[in-house]
Amino acid sequence: MEFSVKSAHPEKQRSACLVIGVFENRRLSNTAERLDSISEGYISSILRKGDLEGKLGQTLLLHNPPNILADRLLLVGCGRERELGDNQYREIIRKLATTLTQTGATDAVCCLTEINIKGRDIHWKVRQAVEVMLDTLYTFEEFKSKKELNRRPLRRILFSVPTRRDLNTGERAIAAGQAIAKGVSLAKNLGNLPPNICTPSYLANEAENLSKKFNSINVAILDEKDIAALKMGALLAVAQGSKNPPRLITLEYQGRKDTQKPVVLVGKGITFDTGGNSLKMPVNMVGMKFDMCGAATVLAVLQAAAELELPINLVGVVSSAENMPGSNATRPEDIITTMSGLTVEILNTDAEGRLVLCDALTYCERFNPDVVIDIATLTNACIAALGKHASGLMSNHNPLANDLLTAGLISGDRCWQLPLWEEYFDVLNSNFADMANVAHPPTDAGAIIAGGFLSRFTKKYHWAHLDVAGSSFRSAGKDRGATGRPVPLLVQYLLDRCQTA
Repeated sequence: MEFSVKSAHPEKQRSACLVIGVFENRRLSNTAERLDSISEGYISSILRKGDLEGKLGQTLLLHNPPNILADRLLLVGCGRERELGDNQYREIIRKLATTLTQTGATDAVCCLTEINIKGRDIHWKVRQAVEVMLDTLYTFEEFKSKKELNRRPLRRILFSVPTRRDLNTGERAIAAGQAIAKGVSLAKNLGNLPPNICTPSYLANEAENLSKKFNSINVAILDEKDIAALKMGALLAVAQGSKNPPRLITLEYQGRKDTQKPVVLVGKGITFDTGGNSLKMPVNMVGMKFDMCGAATVLAVLQAAAELELPINLVGVVSSAENMPGSNATRPEDIITTMSGLTVEILNTDAEGRLVLCDALTYCERFNPDVVIDIATLTNACIAALGKHASGLMSNHNPLANDLLTAGLISGDRCWQLPLWEEYFDVLNSNFADMANVAHPPTDAGAIIAGGFLSRFTKKYHWAHLDVAGSSFRSAGKDRGATGRPVPLLVQYLLDRCQTA
């Protein structure tokens, strides 16, 4: 879809549809008031008949409005003006996107960016509109024999901005919104692929495709022999039950020529998780193709950074394996040696994510990172704690945690910080190794304990952990599929860093 901005009188814009806002109690937005005057009270006369009250998400489509060049006029309910916030604005844009696709209009002029959202400027409103519209209109039909065809799809959206001075701001907002939306789409596509296609080798090929597309991205793929040479016993232990070999994938984006320390993103890439020999119940295995959403996020954020040509150095590390049962699979009570030299007693092979991540976190030391952020669908306990709305955040560095929390608020892709207190972690003690991979016997605070396990491999740098088990996918119902989170959060974090650098 094409997006553009223009500063002009909306009534003089030829378009298939002109979109304006109406607040509760039928109060017209500024543009709606102007159009009502030009159309000699046409809009207000319709509203007086009770067709639309202006409640949040209501819509009313009018054809051939008088004295206006647009073929259609779409009124969108914006709710109570004083109560409008970020979430309400996104809901309005989502409703706009779904309604426009049902009208037959191939292009539209959108005036909803004039709505006042406390603390948000025109850049934020245009960028969010682009992101939300593209996210709302996303479909995944690659494996359907009959695809739904819209013979008159929506192709172009023009956002009206107040003055010519806002044009450059609007264009930059569109570029940022499109790059983030493309990243979200890539993360969704990878997450939604079936596990017989999306294997560790497939993720490696996707990384190589990014390096072919962008000269600024260099990729290195380590196979099973390379991983063994690095003594990554934890990653190998997870992978050894599967015929699909593991991959350690590194992507380096060089946005600055100086010696700026990189931001390193680490993604959990379990392309399918049966639980291994600690086998899951069948009902709990549905959705386990999404256990690589952390890896998908890393690839998506690298793509967005390259699209935007961000002046930052960035490294992505994807630790990928398939967790399967079998005669060669790791057993409960096996003891393995990690790349760090620490030994781990594996008491539950279904706690595999922390194993593939711990070796990757040690591997990150070679990049002399400024910060390291890992992204993982790590624990059901995080879903129990936070549900689907927030990603779990843990960190050994409060300024990094605060930056991520702020980026989450701006992007609408929010996280919530959980503690990393030492009192939680005695349950990881093992009689036979340096630590166990799970608490034994099982106890509460599983998300925090998993974060505590990872923290033991991050002593040499500032680190944050994002548990996205609840936010990165939906495993059931009509919304089943990958969400693309936390791509917006992490791209916003990088944008914020670039502004303060």
